[in-house]
Amino acid sequence: MNVLTPQISRRLDQPITAALRALAMDAVETARSGHPGAPMGLAEVAAVLWRRYLRHSPANPAWPDRDRFVLSNGHASALLYALLHLTGYDLPIAELKRFRQFRSKTPGHPELGVTPGVETTTGPLGQGFANAVGMAIAEKTLAAQFNRPGHTIVDHRTFVIVGDGCLMEGISHEAASLAGRLKLGKLVALYDDNGISIDGPVAEWFADDTPKRFEAYGWHVVAGVDGHDPIAIDAALAAAVAETMRPSLVCCKTVIGRGAPTKQGHHDTHGTPLGAEEVARVRAAINWPYAPFEIPDTVAEAWDGRRQGAAVEAEWNYRFERYQAAYPELASAFVRRVRGELPAGFAAASDAFVTAVAAAAATMATRAASQNALAAFARELPELFGGSADLAHSNLTTHPLTRPITRDPAGNSIFYGVREFGMTAVANGIALHGGLLPYVATFLVFSDYARNAIRMGALMRQRVVHILTHDSIGLGEDGPTHQPVEHLESLRLIPNLDVWRPCDAVETASAWRNAVERTNGPTALALSRQALPHQPRTREQIDAIRRGGYVLVEPAMQPAAIIIATGSEVQLACAAALLLAAASVHVRVVSMPCVEIFDAQDAAWRHSVLPPHLPVVAVEAGATRGWWRYADRSGAVIGLDSFGESAPAPALFAHFDFTRERVVAAVLQVLAARSESETF
Repeated sequence: MNVLTPQISRRLDQPITAALRALAMDAVETARSGHPGAPMGLAEVAAVLWRRYLRHSPANPAWPDRDRFVLSNGHASALLYALLHLTGYDLPIAELKRFRQFRSKTPGHPELGVTPGVETTTGPLGQGFANAVGMAIAEKTLAAQFNRPGHTIVDHRTFVIVGDGCLMEGISHEAASLAGRLKLGKLVALYDDNGISIDGPVAEWFADDTPKRFEAYGWHVVAGVDGHDPIAIDAALAAAVAETMRPSLVCCKTVIGRGAPTKQGHHDTHGTPLGAEEVARVRAAINWPYAPFEIPDTVAEAWDGRRQGAAVEAEWNYRFERYQAAYPELASAFVRRVRGELPAGFAAASDAFVTAVAAAAATMATRAASQNALAAFARELPELFGGSADLAHSNLTTHPLTRPITRDPAGNSIFYGVREFGMTAVANGIALHGGLLPYVATFLVFSDYARNAIRMGALMRQRVVHILTHDSIGLGEDGPTHQPVEHLESLRLIPNLDVWRPCDAVETASAWRNAVERTNGPTALALSRQALPHQPRTREQIDAIRRGGYVLVEPAMQPAAIIIATGSEVQLACAAALLLAAASVHVRVVSMPCVEIFDAQDAAWRHSVLPPHLPVVAVEAGATRGWWRYADRSGAVIGLDSFGESAPAPALFAHFDFTRERVVAAVLQVLAARSESETF
């Protein structure tokens, strides 16, 4: 349904689109930095979309049933900021004057949480498109879960603008293919087909028949749209929103930098300010005699979307009140889930589950322990929603309540296929939409495929759980192509990503609980293929797992050294401690399943676990570099800085000398070196 229905004409739209072009070029010119070309080329497309089709409420950017708008080609951010300002979001003109400046609300690329109305952080091309697919998946699933006959509370569309660069990126294939299979009828992508990228005309390296490509995915395609004709754009969008069974691609042929008399159509306008002389020419060409950042009242009033936004939101509020009266429990669950809150009884239920796992004292692979945790938490959290990149039976991501959305639209799982990058960016979009708590899964070694999307989720502080199994050479015979070495350390380098590598079922259950309860970022769970023994703990030690690192084994006598270990190497540390104790060398064993959480503890806790005066030996079947910050010059690190081999896991651990004897020797060597240095 159209939000606004004024008569569309070229005469009316000239000042409407001129305002967009002027604000975009003025922002870039003032900053002396930015991308004027795409915003100027997309002015008509954006004007028709935002003024006639987009259902949103500028006064309440968090209104749950708003349409989502994603600018996947995030370098065109000046366009989005102009749209947000003109339609009435809390983005004053002073912020457009501060485009790309320190701590402004108008950063170089759109950033979630910085600018009101921005739905996702975009810039890495193609990922915004995949985010939009995730948002559309969330809308369709939540509609099936919550809507009832005569009561529709989830009913909105996702619009996304993509450029040539987005469609060149491989992630666009992964996301578009999945969207077509899932028949996301409320997803509309608008392709800014200007034929230009940074290096020049794209025909030399991008000759795809994009409409046929998307038709092959199962999309509805409106091809050959004049991206500068509002009437043609309106007709194309009308056809797209009328299509309810397939996602739609509207191919808009545009001219980059449209309106710049001597520079339009040239790749220089992509990422370079126009310059004062060309800006003056643009003002004349578009009949815009106003000073920079000046918007005449008539144009401001025509753009202002606050009244219409308040009306559509009020109408939804009325419908939701009726829904609450008819289905109070569903309404309460909807509100809770949209807010990202956990059920009132979750803390008690999760505590009971962790306690039960500790009492069972089972020896099992941590991937199997993860499956048990997923099953337990799925009973408490209907919002848990996820799947694997064609590895469900290896990642162990299915559980008794699993219902794929391809079989049940109100389900809670998805077959992602072999699409690690797309899967992860889609999951970010699901999290961004709200109402679902996404998890995704693959082998740890394949996190490289997904890495930039993992990073973007961390940057946006989104709650996504990454299940990454087969976490070391312990996976065995598949060999070095599948055996992660640098991956744990690489993931730990990503800010705001919690990386857990649990040593047994109890730590795995605690890791899952932390991941679900975390509201300010994603969590990665690095899990073993091979079975790991249960480690006995007191209640206090179980509670301490949540602090990332804790004392697992404390000797009867004053410790002379500390062994830190994670995952499958904790059992080696414990076995070495027993051998050392038999030789009257007393050591403390610290399990550190999550370095990030441990490092975030107060100094008192960190020093109580790792007293600065005690030497440290760190043990992990992965890259050693990061562990030296704990071991320091006086300690040692036992790890793996080379590729693995193809062989059964026991043979590999023996070959690479991950043995209790090696840990013992390292501790004794460290103590001997310290004794020698103290002598001198």
